[in-house]
Amino acid sequence: METQRLLTLLATRERTAIGKTTLYAMMAAGTFPRPVKVGRRSLWVESEVAEWIADRVAEREDRS
Repeated sequence: METQRLLTLLATRERTAIGKTTLYAMMAAGTFPRPVKVGRRSLWVESEVAEWIADRVAEREDRS
């Protein structure tokens, strides 16, 4: 079984360069991965964030 790394909100924002308000709006719209709850914390699955980034790059390439 592959180990999944979890990212904090700050780490997720740093990786995506997206502000907190925009990030939560995108989650509400279903266009960004939702976090998992660990206790009271919300944490994002690193591989899901990486996949979201890869999808944005692929969309850019498709438009070229």
